[in-house]
Formats: sequence, structure tokens, C-alpha cells
Amino acid sequence: MTDRPAPGGSGVEATGARSIGVGGDVGVAITGDGARVVMLPAEAVRWAKAVDAPPGATNLPGSASGVFVGREDELARLRRLLTDEGEAAVTQVSGTRAIHGLGGIGKSTLALHYAHIHRHTYTLVWWLNAATTEQIVTGLASLALRLCPQWAPTADVQERAAWAILWLQWHPGWLLVFDNVEHPDDLRHYLGALPDGHHLATSRTATGWHAIAPTMPLGLLDADAAVSLLCTLALGEGQTPTPHQREEADALAAELGYLPLALEQAGAYLFETGTELADYRTLLGQVMDTAVGGIDPERTIARIWRHTLTAVEHRNPRAVTLLDAMAWLAPDDIPRTLLAPLCPDTRTLGEALGALHSYNMISYSADRHAISVHRLVQTVLQHRPATGPDGHPPGRQDAEHLIRQAIPTEDTNTPQWERLLPHVVALAASTPPHSPASTETADAFHATAQYLYRQGRDAHSIPLRTAALTQYEQELGDIHPDTLTSRNNLALAYKSAGDLNRAIPLYEATLTQREQVLGDIHPSTLNSRNNLALAYKSAGDLNRAIPLYEATLTQREQVLGDTHPDTLTSRNNLALAYQSAGDLDRTIPLLEATLTQYEQVLGDTHPNTLNSRNNLALAYQSAGDLDRTIPLLEATLTQYEQVLGDTHPSTLTSRNNLATAYQSAGDLDRAIPLYEATLTQYEQVLGDTHPSTLTSRNNLATARKATQTVQQPDTATPATTPDLQHPSDPPDQPE
Repeated sequence: MTDRPAPGGSGVEATGARSIGVGGDVGVAITGDGARVVMLPAEAVRWAKAVDAPPGATNLPGSASGVFVGREDELARLRRLLTDEGEAAVTQVSGTRAIHGLGGIGKSTLALHYAHIHRHTYTLVWWLNAATTEQIVTGLASLALRLCPQWAPTADVQERAAWAILWLQWHPGWLLVFDNVEHPDDLRHYLGALPDGHHLATSRTATGWHAIAPTMPLGLLDADAAVSLLCTLALGEGQTPTPHQREEADALAAELGYLPLALEQAGAYLFETGTELADYRTLLGQVMDTAVGGIDPERTIARIWRHTLTAVEHRNPRAVTLLDAMAWLAPDDIPRTLLAPLCPDTRTLGEALGALHSYNMISYSADRHAISVHRLVQTVLQHRPATGPDGHPPGRQDAEHLIRQAIPTEDTNTPQWERLLPHVVALAASTPPHSPASTETADAFHATAQYLYRQGRDAHSIPLRTAALTQYEQELGDIHPDTLTSRNNLALAYKSAGDLNRAIPLYEATLTQREQVLGDIHPSTLNSRNNLALAYKSAGDLNRAIPLYEATLTQREQVLGDTHPDTLTSRNNLALAYQSAGDLDRTIPLLEATLTQYEQVLGDTHPNTLNSRNNLALAYQSAGDLDRTIPLLEATLTQYEQVLGDTHPSTLTSRNNLATAYQSAGDLDRAIPLYEATLTQYEQVLGDTHPSTLTSRNNLATARKATQTVQQPDTATPATTPDLQHPSDPPDQPE
């Protein structure tokens, strides 16, 4: 987080890595990938410090009054872990046969009971759905709505999340529960930024936690606890089973694999329908002929749910239609409004959801505006074969139709986009093999990927762009212009994620096909050629990058004109390639000409103009001309701060480069404080291990070592050159 004086203010000062000046705006990194840094106004900052949580404040997704057996030892161990370490992750026992990595072992239930039992020992208990960073941000945003209703309703999701992080940093003694973490590294930023409370995570993943938090593997229920749970749920709390009933429950629990979710589902069915335990076992045996020994646990669960769904269908056929569609969406926070088109009116929708809820197939949010489906239910439903003539598995076509209808029309960052995003990603990721393609669905994936690109999260769009490309290829063919555009965009996403091994072959294939289909000088072909050259340069392959840049520049000059923005981009990129090759005699004149044209065409403070100015300054520095380097870098930094803000990555790059120029000039008194400030901001904005952060840390160490060398002139120390950073070459953009 960074502090800057409020406009017209007195200039608040904040020192230290986590210090905050209350009188000014504050920048807060809300994800660990550095993609989002939010500036909070001074008023919001003051509320974050002043507001206290009301006693017992919590958003736990359910009560702890239900049946809970067989986990007393785990609860005690979990308490010890948290009080000793401050963080714990509840995972599944690696290699446990009964679950094959699927949900349903009872991790969330254990975390919920712990939170209820110990909630009065915390200042606040907050539950976060954590399958993706997007869901974590949304959960943090809801905390701001709860604690600061006087400000939060007027803020967007990211501002609310930043406010919540700030509040948690100022008010110690809370518990955050991160439920269903898919990628343990997603939590690294939050554990580092929020050290003054307890973090409890649940996850299906048993690996990847060694550097994040101590883990507590959670296995199946033991046989006695499983039988007690099943009898209580099936017969009713307080009812004592007969010896015969307990014997039948023992046999059924064994067939169910002692999996808590399977036991709960079976108990709910038995209780509501009045089916005898022995009859239920017989029913399962008829469905699955491979009986007791060696039963695949996923199929065991599928057997239970197939009969549960039969009961639901008899009660309300539309309920099964809804559940089939929800199987292809994200498991949590499915808006009722998203499902509404499948029902003629709200009453029908409510009755259908009620039927599902009565059998524990779904759960409601606290306000009943959203639905959750257990991910194990979704897995079983997704693996059913296609039944209709259209070749779609049950519910898949309905889910695609719902998503296509819900895609926002406006090209902005809206709460509607953020709430829909996990469901579009889930739909793309769950596309069955050989499922019929649809250009309309591909267009929905493309629109969502474009939203992520506009938010600076293009690396997160890979599943969407992959699914879109597959559907375009199937529906339109391999060389249709829309297919080629989709292939280019997927390559860009891979490049943004740093995966050049997959980006370059895609760029090469796209260029070849565009040359064949569109011609050698079509603007899209020239874009592909430029993008491929950028990828080659990123991979350090200048022998292929430079000739491609030269050819692209010549063609853009002929086709688009000498001052077209795309031509200027090519000219800048070629100059940087020359510089990477050490050819300053061609670099500097080309950069000087390009800067002049950028100023004339785009204006003095356009981001591309600022990048061009920075690049020219670095070329002067490489040539040893510090008299021109330093004034140009100082002017460029001031403009970056004014145009892009104090913590934008390009601003930080400019600040680093000015510090290197000061160091090259022997002015360590100005270089070192600038390095220190830049490093702190890189750590906050981009994270501790981002390449730019590592470069900044190395530069600071080099400068400090130089001061020691000056103080001890008799020690022979080889000279070390600080690393310069170019802003990104003018980017290849998705089309």
C-alpha cells in the first residue's frame, strides 16, 4: 500500500513498509499478482481506521446446530494449530481412495463448526469463498458493506475489497475462513498483508501448502461416527435405532464409503421418504451390479444422487432442469436472476429451488438471492451421457443459453460482470469433449475474456480463450477470420502469462494462415507479424525478431502511412530490438524520430508517448550521455505520476530507471532513497517475487554495495551495473 497527499492537502507523510498516512489517499493491492491496486480516498481511509466491528460480527454461511459427529479431535487440533501458528489449511488425506480428490469430506463443515464455537474469541469472523481470487475479492468487498454502510454502497467491488484489507490491517484479532481454495498460492498475498489475525483455509488440494500454512489432513469418518450420523439423519434426532436398524446402517455406511456428504444426502432421502435402510441398500444394488468390494467411490455417490434426483423429479420436474443447468456453472453464488429464464415466474422458480433444498442438493445464501451446489453433485451430473438428439449432456444447453443472455452489453467494469465472471469461466472449463459447438457461446467466452483484458488480467483469460477457439474451429473452420482472431488472442493470453513456449507456436500458425487467407499486407496480417516479433524478442531471439520487425515496419509505412499509431508502434519496437542487440547507432535516431511523431500524433502525455520518451532516455544512458538522460527521465517520471498515478507499474519502472541514472552519475544520495521507495511499492503492487520486484531489489543491493566500496577504497570490487527496465513494448492487443 502506498500513501500520497490528497490534492491541495498538507502532504501527509507515511514511513515503513506498512505505514499509512491517514490524511491522504492510500493505494492497496487487492490481489497478489499485482494486477489490481486500488486508490482509496482519504474519507474511506479514515472510516477504515475509525469503524469497529459490532460484537459477534460474522457472515458464516449456516448455523452449527445440526448433527456433527466424529470430528471432536480434529476441532481440538485445529484450535491448537491456529493459536500456535495463526494459519491452518484443512485438506484431504492424499491418496484417500474414497474421494479421488473430490469434495464432500467435510472440510467446510469442520471450519464452520470451529468458527461458531470460537466466534466470541474473535473481533470478527468472516467467511470467504476462495476458489478463485475473484471470489476472494468479492468476499472482502462484502465486509466493507457490512462495516461501512455510509461509504461502501457508493464504491465498486475493488474499492470495497481494498477498504476491507485496510480495515483488517488496523483492527487485529479476527478470523478469516478461506473456503475451497483451489490454488494455495492465491493466499500468499493475504497472509503477508494481514498478519494480525487467524487464517483458516479449506481445500481439496493436499499439495502446495508447505510454504503457505501448516496443514491438517481430514480423512473419512470412522465407522462408528458414520453410523451414528446416518442413524440420526435417517431416523430423526433423539430416536434410538434398534439393533437391526444399526446393523443395516452399518452396512449402508460402508457402501457409502463413510463420506460425510454421501451420508448426509442418503439420510435426507431416507428421512423425507420414509424408506427403510435395508430397502435403500437393495435399491443401490439394483442400480450398480458391482457390489461391495472395490466400488468406485465416485460411482457410489452417483448411485445415491440418482435416486435422490428421482425423488426430486417426482416432486417437481422443473427442479431437476434447474439442477442440470447449475451443474455447469460455478458452485457458489449462482444468482437467482441467472436461473430465472428457465421458469415462467418467480413462484415457479422458488418452488423448484425449494424441492432441491429439501433434499440438501442446494443451499441458499443468507439473503436467499444466490444458490450454491456442492461441487461433487456437479461432478456427478456432468459425467452423465448425452440423452437428446442434439448431443448435449443434460443441462449443458440450458447453461449456455443462460450465460449468453446474461452477458452485459456495456463495455465497463460493473458488479454485474464480476458476479457473472466465475460462472462463465466454469462453463468454459467444463466444456465436454465432442459437445456441439456454438458461435454464440464462443462469442460469450470472447466477451468475458475481453473484460478480463480491460481489467489487466489477460493471463486469467486462458480458459475462456481456449474454449472460444475450440468452438470457433468446430463451427467456422480452421482458417475463418474469427478463428484466426481467436487464435491470436489465445497466444496473447499465453504471452501475458509468461508462457512463450505455447504463445510462439500459436503466433506462428496464425501468421501463416493470415498470410494465406487475408494476404501479406492485410492489417490483421501485419498485427500478427508484429505480435510474433514481440514474442521472439521476449524469448531473446533477436535474430528472428529484428528482420520481422523491419519487414513489418516497411509494410505498415506502405499500407497505413508514416504516422499511423501502428506504424509508430512498429518503429518503437524495432528501435528497442536494435538496442537489445547493442546497435545504438540505429537505436537513438529511430527513437528520436518516433518520439517526435508520437508527440505530434498522440500528444505529449499519451502513455505511448511517455513510453517512447523513457525508451529514448535509456538509449542515451546506454550511450553514456547522462546529461540528456537524467532531465528526460525526471520529466517523464513527473508525467507518469500525473497521468497514470503514483503506483502504476509504468510509473514504478520510470522511478527505477531514474534511480539507475542517478547511480550511474555517482549520486548515490539520490539513487538509494529512490530505489528504496520503488522496491517497497513493487512489493506492494506486484508482489514479492515478480521479476520487476527482483530487479528492483537487486538494484538497491548494488547501490548499497557501491556505498561500501566508496567507504573502503582499498577493497577491489568489480563494478556492477544496475538493471534498467523498459516499459512494455506497445502492447499487442486482443482483436
